[in-house]
Amino acid sequence: MRLHRFTLFQRLFHLLLMVSFLVQATTGVGRMYAETNFGKVLLTPFGGFYNALVWHKLVGIFMLVLFGVHLIYIMIVALRLRERSIMGPDSIIPNRMDMRMMVNHLGWMVGRNKIPPFERWGYWEKFDYWAVFWGMVIIGGTGLFLYDPLISSAIMPGWTINVAFWIHRIEAILAMAHVFLIHFAIAHLRRHNFPMDRAMFAGGADLESAKEERAAWISRLEQEGRLNNLTSRDTSLPGLVVSYLIGFSAILLGLYVIIGGIVNFRYVTW
Repeated sequence: MRLHRFTLFQRLFHLLLMVSFLVQATTGVGRMYAETNFGKVLLTPFGGFYNALVWHKLVGIFMLVLFGVHLIYIMIVALRLRERSIMGPDSIIPNRMDMRMMVNHLGWMVGRNKIPPFERWGYWEKFDYWAVFWGMVIIGGTGLFLYDPLISSAIMPGWTINVAFWIHRIEAILAMAHVFLIHFAIAHLRRHNFPMDRAMFAGGADLESAKEERAAWISRLEQEGRLNNLTSRDTSLPGLVVSYLIGFSAILLGLYVIIGGIVNFRYVTW
């Protein structure tokens, strides 16, 4: 049985963000390593060094538009919750309880505590969500500045383009390292989810795993009488195949980009 966690809109947004992020990572890293075989492999699907830049710019604009749509979405959700509390248990906004849960969770990892009863969102999921806002502001802002250096240099001093370039590159590297190493590991390699968490693709989490890891959420749904309405059978075999195909493809591409970047670091085209 599966427990419904994400709406169709949320899953579509995640899919578009995932695909656009992978395109940006591939084209950006490919251009960084354009003089290596690793870089050429990444650039080939996009038509080479110069065409990859066109893709990078267009998909970057798409990501900013996607970010704007999401801002509108969360404002609509916030207005709907105005009669309740946007700091309630279903909220993605961090609170003091998250800090307590994180400390208890770390204690459980070293055998000092029992696993804490998480609610709908874990502290690590909230961090992942809000980290996107930080990244979009920094990478998106500097990316717009770098979109047309001639126009930018007519407005700001020329040295600011170099500063924007390095901020853009460093933040992009940090974002890729977090997503391809930390996010992938937490989402897919934990005991509850191995070999892959299909919640964002199928819309629901495994019910038995949720009972173990998110006991507070399950208990609240039972008390509110909503648990049965949020459960469903697992997706069909074609749905499973598609979920695993998309998920594993993203994981393998991300690992290839980050590992290839580390191995070929001394060959970066600065």
